[in-house]
Amino acid sequence: MKKELMIFGASGALGTGVTNVFLNKEYDRIYLFDFKHKTIPKPDVQQITIKDLSVQQNVSQAFSEVSPSKDKVFFLFSTIGGFSGGKKIWETDPSDFERMLDMNLKTSFLISRYFSELVKNSHSGSICFTAAYTGIVPEVGKSAYGASKAALIHLVKTLAEEGKEINLSANAIAPFIIDTPANREWMKNGDTENWIKPSEIGEFVHSIFLSYNLLSGNIYEIKNRFNTD
Repeated sequence: MKKELMIFGASGALGTGVTNVFLNKEYDRIYLFDFKHKTIPKPDVQQITIKDLSVQQNVSQAFSEVSPSKDKVFFLFSTIGGFSGGKKIWETDPSDFERMLDMNLKTSFLISRYFSELVKNSHSGSICFTAAYTGIVPEVGKSAYGASKAALIHLVKTLAEEGKEINLSANAIAPFIIDTPANREWMKNGDTENWIKPSEIGEFVHSIFLSYNLLSGNIYEIKNRFNTD
């Protein structure tokens, strides 16, 4: 059985760290989706340029690059999303709320929809999204972001239930703080040693995929990290 992997947001801060991990794993083919790409000279890697994934036509076009087959198992990890914070609910502009719904929920819904069709016409598959700890435990100043991630969590759990019919499992990770340049700039005095590293997320998601027929409907909280060096 062939194993093919799709990574959405492969060139972002999280996506780059995750992709570097997956490139060293045993997948027959890897598809990297993003708005721009870094050169990866490997024959089994296909880089696909995407447009705004809150637009259905763009998501449909992205998935048209991948062919279903009954001798293929498909895996997908999505890092797609956005952040807005720092304002109380009464200070938040409705446009910011709508933007979070588009970036964190609508994109995930459309990816779920087209990935489900791909898996339905193949052997089986598994999808993992990037939710957020804030989607589980509310934080001050993150209402729009947290609400959109909470809705994503509900979507994942629903997909896990519906996916039983087509041999599709669905999970999400819910990290607290990821060690990215943007987060280091935003929280200059933060304790970065406790922040989850993109490469660690890559290893963890790969471990989920290794047991994809057993694990579904789970939201994995990733909050407390300690060094083992």
